[in-house]
Amino acid sequence: MLNEVNPAPSVENPTSGKKLANFPVPLFASVMGLSGLTIAWYKGHEVLNLPSEISDGLRYLTTLIWLLLFVIYLFKGIRFPQQVKADSMHPVKMNFLTAISIGLLLLSVAWKPASIAVSQSLWMVGAILHLGFTFFVVDRWIFKSQFKLAQITPAWFIPVVGNIIVPVVGVNYAPSDVNWFFFSIGFLFWIVLLTLVLHRMFFADPLPTKLNPTLFVLIAPPAVGFISYTKLVGELVPFGQILYFFAMFWTLFLALKVRVFLNTPFFLSAWGYSFPLAAFSIASLEMSGLANIETALYYRIIGSVMLIISTLIITYLTVRTLREIINGSVFQPD
Repeated sequence: MLNEVNPAPSVENPTSGKKLANFPVPLFASVMGLSGLTIAWYKGHEVLNLPSEISDGLRYLTTLIWLLLFVIYLFKGIRFPQQVKADSMHPVKMNFLTAISIGLLLLSVAWKPASIAVSQSLWMVGAILHLGFTFFVVDRWIFKSQFKLAQITPAWFIPVVGNIIVPVVGVNYAPSDVNWFFFSIGFLFWIVLLTLVLHRMFFADPLPTKLNPTLFVLIAPPAVGFISYTKLVGELVPFGQILYFFAMFWTLFLALKVRVFLNTPFFLSAWGYSFPLAAFSIASLEMSGLANIETALYYRIIGSVMLIISTLIITYLTVRTLREIINGSVFQPD
């Protein structure tokens, strides 16, 4: 399971070597959340005339965090290759490995307003790396699978989301067929995995408490899919609306279960809240620019509310995670 970050007070603070060996790959989900928030604030600048300095600051902060996490995980791979191999074999953690490349793809979106050259470079590296991760994960699913039904969680959507992200700025950097290639992979695997995840939720035991936040990942594929599909076709069409409103359904459904999530202790998996909420904020603000004049205001309101909620939650997650890093609890073995 993901690292629990509320251990008993008696837990001994691990040494630096043990900290590196136990460095949790789910921390890369923080880059997804912070990147999503960066993009959401820039969209807020475009649609709501919010100050661009906020997204500018977040862009640099998120880039530095990705670099720091990547360097640390690279050192982990050099010193403790068996631990990285264990991450890649874990039914939940292997999905968070793909957050490394997703972080690059999201940063490419975040950097586009500031530097086309940086954005394009990040996109190219991110797209190639994520395709490799996708082949790896699908290979694990099909040829090396030892998974049980109860091990399927919404975190399995994470590799899929990355492929759907590719066309968001890829429409500016690559031929149409390349972008449709990635969108097709992400969209069709999302349909398959949605069926599997719902089957698991219907007929297996409930998710472990620490994985409750991953339910929010259900929002991300249709929300990002709406943004990506709209970029591909260049206008608002009924299929795009279907994706947006399916994301809205999951957002409303999970909002009705807010008490469940408020009663869930803090784990690193809490970063599962972050990117989906930011993605729905971006989708709503995007929708406000595409909808007719009678409904555009409502989408701006939805996008504004979601931006506020996303900012508050991600700020809390950042502060809480820093606290747990300082006291060493995130580096405890599973």
